[in-house]
Amino acid sequence: MKTLWFPLYNLVLALWVGGIAIFTFIVTPAIFQSYGRDMAGEIVGKLFPGYFLYNLILAAGGLALFFMVADHHVKKAYWVSLLLLVCALIINAFIVFKLHPETIKAKQAIASFERVSPDSPERIHFARLHGVSAVLNLVLLAEGVTLLAVSPLLRK
Repeated sequence: MKTLWFPLYNLVLALWVGGIAIFTFIVTPAIFQSYGRDMAGEIVGKLFPGYFLYNLILAAGGLALFFMVADHHVKKAYWVSLLLLVCALIINAFIVFKLHPETIKAKQAIASFERVSPDSPERIHFARLHGVSAVLNLVLLAEGVTLLAVSPLLRK
């Protein structure tokens, strides 16, 4: 029975990695190259809620499917995967329920990124939150890649 769930587990991981990679390295840069800073920020800001929810759902789905496919609790691959999946779920929940709402509030305090000085307290606060978000996004990408690399070991 576990063999039937394994392709779905890998599909979830592939969607996780692919979604983050496409959004981070293709979609967002293309938007910021095509529009002014304020307009690009508005467009990407409209995409973020769906993007973050997508990542949270995939992390939860990945964890649920993990328990259906993983074999033998003493394997190193089992514990590494479990740790990465639990961390990803916690990180995504933090982003969705805490970091992103706080970032929205910080962004609303800035009338225009094109006119407000980068040295303003509002811009500094936003930049800090954005930096945390960017780092966590890359951590989630690395976790997904690692989970994909380790997944064949779960079957042995």
